[in-house]
This record gives sequence, structure tokens and C-alpha cells, in this order.
Amino acid sequence: MVKIIIYTGLSLSFDEAREILDSHDDVEVIYKRPIKRGDLGHDMKENPDIIGIIDGVFHQNSSVGHKEILNVINSGVTVVGASSMGALRASELDSLGMTGIGYVYEQYATGKVASDDDVAVMLDSETLEALSEPLINMNYVFTNAVSENIITQEQKDELIKIAKSTFYPKRNYSQTLNSSNLDDETKSNLINFIRVSVDIKKEDAKELIRYIADMIK
Repeated sequence: MVKIIIYTGLSLSFDEAREILDSHDDVEVIYKRPIKRGDLGHDMKENPDIIGIIDGVFHQNSSVGHKEILNVINSGVTVVGASSMGALRASELDSLGMTGIGYVYEQYATGKVASDDDVAVMLDSETLEALSEPLINMNYVFTNAVSENIITQEQKDELIKIAKSTFYPKRNYSQTLNSSNLDDETKSNLINFIRVSVDIKKEDAKELIRYIADMIK
């Protein structure tokens, strides 16, 4: 029996994750809320073989520590990270045995992104619903919008400057666009583009689940 613990719920709901990887005869998958300091020490009592870290707390509680993760890796457990806190910690610990997956991880690992503010969001502590937009998602969408000639590079730079200067719990597309100098037509075109754009944090979270599913085949 392979036992897997995955910390998610914000970037990817438990139900969406179970559509990719669920428990069956030879596998037990336990989905847990975003990880915080101390969770690993407690949850190691369940003797997992693989741990996937997607979401974690940043400011509501103390975030999961590097030493906590290293202790788990050194005990022989495979630890994979992506999307949010998992991507951040994987970029810091990939040379020490943690595996990073996806776009967000690559952004951190290559130094294009350095601050945990880029993946931080305000969430409803009960439902785990995101109440703000992560900066890394906005940058991903605006970069693609430049490639599609919906906005210029200069307009993207302005939008990102506005988003970065906004405290993360209040950061969203509406506030950012309304604070910009974009004309109404450009705003309308960009809003339509945003509506059909992928949520890169969610895509990375799915990629982590698929990666673990492939590991145990």
C-alpha cells in the first residue's frame, strides 16, 4: 500500500484533485488543507511514502519550515512541490532532494520571481476560496496578452507596477485595471482575454497530481 499526503484546497480543490488521483486498492491518498508550520511533524505519524505540497499558509500562521521538509526527505519520503508554497519551497530545496514541478516552480528556480508575495492570496479560512488574485497569475496572463497584441509591453509594465504596489489581500484584476491608464477598448479586450485565460497555479497543481500518479503506476 502506497500512502500519499497532498496539501491543497486553494489552488486546486480536493474534488478536482481526486478526479486525477484518488484512493484505490493499492493506494491511499489523503488530501489536507494548506500546510502550516508543524503539520509535517504531526502528519509523518501516518507514515506517508509521498508528500505533495501545493498550498500553504504565508501570513495567517507560520509557514512550513525548510528544516521540517528536509527532515521528511531525509527520512526517505519523496516530497514534491508546485503551484504556490510548494513551488517556493521546492525552488529553495531542489538541490537537497525536493522535486519541483511546473511554471511557478521554474519562475522561482530561475530567479525570475523571488518574493513569496507573488503567490500569496487572501483566502476564506472556512471554504478555502481565494478572495484575491495572485500576482504570478496576473503576470502570466498579462505576458500572454502582450504576445497576443492585446496590450503593449509598456501597458503590461504599468499593470504589474500597480498590482505589485497593492497589498496582496486587495489585489485583483478589477482594481488593477481601474487604476491604470488603459483606454476603455483595451480594457474591454483585456477583460475578455482574462476570462478565457488559464489559472496557471491550478494548472501547476494538476501537473503535480499527475506527476505523482505517474510515479506510482
